[in-house]
Amino acid sequence: MPAPRTGGDGPAALRNGAAQVPAPTRALRTPRRPSGTKAEPRAPRRLPQRHSVRGQILDALRNALVCGELTAGEVYSAPALAERFGVSATPVREAMHQLACEGAVEVVPNRGFRVAGRTARDLSELAEIRALIEVPVMLGLSRALPPERWNELRHLAADTVAAAARGDRAGYAESDRAFHHALLSLTGNAQLVLLADDLHRRAQGPLDCGPVRSADLVADAAEHAALLDALAAQDLAVVEQLVREHIAGAYRSH
Repeated sequence: MPAPRTGGDGPAALRNGAAQVPAPTRALRTPRRPSGTKAEPRAPRRLPQRHSVRGQILDALRNALVCGELTAGEVYSAPALAERFGVSATPVREAMHQLACEGAVEVVPNRGFRVAGRTARDLSELAEIRALIEVPVMLGLSRALPPERWNELRHLAADTVAAAARGDRAGYAESDRAFHHALLSLTGNAQLVLLADDLHRRAQGPLDCGPVRSADLVADAAEHAALLDALAAQDLAVVEQLVREHIAGAYRSH
């Protein structure tokens, strides 16, 4: 009987075709161990790399959405995107289905995926939800944590400033998400962090309400350091004002 064929999800699989499974060899009898001896540990089995490829494609697609390389309203097929990235269609489909769960694209049967736009009303509603969550959380953390804890996040705030200064919209979006992720992680509430991450990503995509100005990114990035200062000083009134203004401004800028 001919050996079965297996496919691959990475670029090598596209270049070389399906990998050939070697012909079966005669099974070797495992030698008997002396009584009382321990078995040697087996080497870990190498797992397929599909998930790592999917993660790389997901990051690339997110960046393309944030930078406007994928146009709102346009339909893109998985095979066409796969050719663009030099991979098979499988990890592209998996990544696009993840983006569909995040509201970034819509599945179009028998055609592909339509990129969803973000209207001003969409962003306003997302900002309202985030404010309802993050304002009380930040106030609680400011009361509970010692001032020196906030210095641990200074480098993340600096990353957002550097990305904004370069005009790197995709880099800013990711560093901004990392900053807020680290802030909310201080609560120890993993479900809260997951929910906030989802809300954050839902705002990152092509906008129907005009292009993003670099000056807006720079202003938003500067608010991160100001927020850390207010949190360390336990100035609750300023913390609340900065969180509300920062979320509203960030959703105008994404």
